[in-house]
Amino acid sequence: MTNGNGAPQEGAPPQLNVLAQYTKDLSFENPNAPGSLQQQQQQPAINIQINVSANNIAQNEFEVTLHVDGKAESSGKVLFSFDLAYAGVFRIVNVPQENLHPLVMIECPRLLFPFAREIIATSVRDGGFPPLMLDPVDFVGLYRQNMERQQAAAAAQAKPS
Repeated sequence: MTNGNGAPQEGAPPQLNVLAQYTKDLSFENPNAPGSLQQQQQQPAINIQINVSANNIAQNEFEVTLHVDGKAESSGKVLFSFDLAYAGVFRIVNVPQENLHPLVMIECPRLLFPFAREIIATSVRDGGFPPLMLDPVDFVGLYRQNMERQQAAAAAQAKPS
């Protein structure tokens, strides 16, 4: 609840509710099967990229999307690759404005991550490989990196050429 001007009511506890969560996009490729399914001589090199985006879809409601892209390569050949966009709709109320952006970009993806991790593990297993269990993600560190990158880009644009 707000006091009419969008500010939280005094004493009202902050609330974060998950209204929905869903797979927006999922792609899994196994381009060199069945050859890629044979026992490999060495551990594959696995590269994972994780990004977070958010849209304000209604007052106090945000769609947060966790983008996870990955690729496993061995001897210069792609064993498998995947691209997952897993999203959730969150209702956030009674949170001060200065805390809203970090909450949306850190806590919301942290809640989505276990589900995205399971989808990826299952997809990789169904592709004929051992399940890929992603390590936990430091969403605070990811948030800080993104904020530093945005600040550096803004500073670079502000400089006269």
